[in-house]
Parts: sequence; structure tokens; C-alpha cells
Amino acid sequence: MRLYKGDYAQETVFGDDPSVMARRWIREGATALHLVDLDGAKSGRSDNYKAVEAILAAVDDESDGPVEVDLGGGIRDEDGVARWLDAGLHHVILGTAAVREPDLVARCSAKHPGAVWVGIDARGGSVAVSGWTEDSGIAATDLARDVEGRGAGGIVYTDIDRDGTGDGVNVEATRNLAQEISIPVYASGGVHTIADVERLLSAESAGVTGVIVGRALYDGAVTLEGLLRAAA
Repeated sequence: MRLYKGDYAQETVFGDDPSVMARRWIREGATALHLVDLDGAKSGRSDNYKAVEAILAAVDDESDGPVEVDLGGGIRDEDGVARWLDAGLHHVILGTAAVREPDLVARCSAKHPGAVWVGIDARGGSVAVSGWTEDSGIAATDLARDVEGRGAGGIVYTDIDRDGTGDGVNVEATRNLAQEISIPVYASGGVHTIADVERLLSAESAGVTGVIVGRALYDGAVTLEGLLRAAA
């Protein structure tokens, strides 16, 4: 399922079984999968645990080599972080929890070095929380600097106003955030063409080391083969 600008009233379902989708992308050459528990992001619980377990099982079945899987949404405490990492995730992404309980980032990062990332979802430069339904009033760059100091392994930066729109990645905002910190930044939201990915390559020297593509793949606007070729 994908949202439009983070609006839960404007969702599109692309498949009933996420594990089937996972198998598809692995067969097409994916070496990393980014998962979001949208229900969990709003409720504060891991509401789709069984679905994520099924995806991890599909990864084990289909992949001949390493496939990194990360998850954000509904992870709000140390037990949740440990549970997911034990289940086979490579990274867990803290969002709302990083804003409301910043020491959680430090505690979890100390226990799981490099495996705890922070999702910074911004609308107009301000961080949104609780599944993008609330404005925290915190500037995205301020949060990035704070969580870096607490040991976060990286940042997934989403421009909410671009997410699911196909309007193109906000390269400038992503680059500006990356320049404020030294940990890796993944861009998310707005990819619609191969050119969007190519434009992001100009920000690689600033620390933007990856890009997450969702709706454009499901819509068929881009192919995974083409994206991998452009990134290479």
C-alpha cells in the first residue's frame, strides 16, 4: 500500500500479500528492501508483525546473496528494537520515538551499533510524527544533528509533500540535511523517473548514499533494472 503526501485517506493498494511483492523485487535483482508498517506508525505498535515475518521468510527463500531489510513504523521501545533485529532485520528505523524519547536512540544505538537508524519525515522543513499526522515543531536539520550525536547509524529523510506524488525528489532539502551531519542519508519520496535518481547522484558527496523508491516501481513508471543501472 502507498499513500499520497502521507494522507491515509488517499491510499492505493498494489497487492494483498507483501511477501509476494518481496519475492518479485528480489527476483528482479533487489539487494535491499525498505518496509514501513503504516498501521504501526499511527498506533505505536508493530501491527503487521506477521506480514514482516513473511517477508523475511521470502527473502531467505529467494535470495542467493545478502539482501538487507529495514523497517520503520510502530517501533517505540528497546524491546521492539531488539525483537526486530533478532527476527532478521538489518536496520530498524525509529521515527516518532526519536522525537518523543530521544534517549531511546542512544540506548538502542549503544546496544546495536549501526543498526538503529532514524526516519525524519518532514513537511515544510518541520518533522512530522505519529504516522505523519502531527507536526512536532522540530526542524529536520536539528533532529538530524541530535540523533547523530546519540549514535544513530543513518537517516532516512522523507519529504512528505513529495511522497507518492511523482513530483521528483527534493534534492536540495536532502542535500542540505546531509551536509549538516556525517552519517549516511537515504532520500525518500517523489521518485518518478530515472532522472530523479540521477539528480540525487549530485548529492552523494554531501552524504546522500541511497534512495528509496516505492510507488514509481509499482506504477511501472520505472523499472528496478533501470534504477540499478542508473545508480551504478
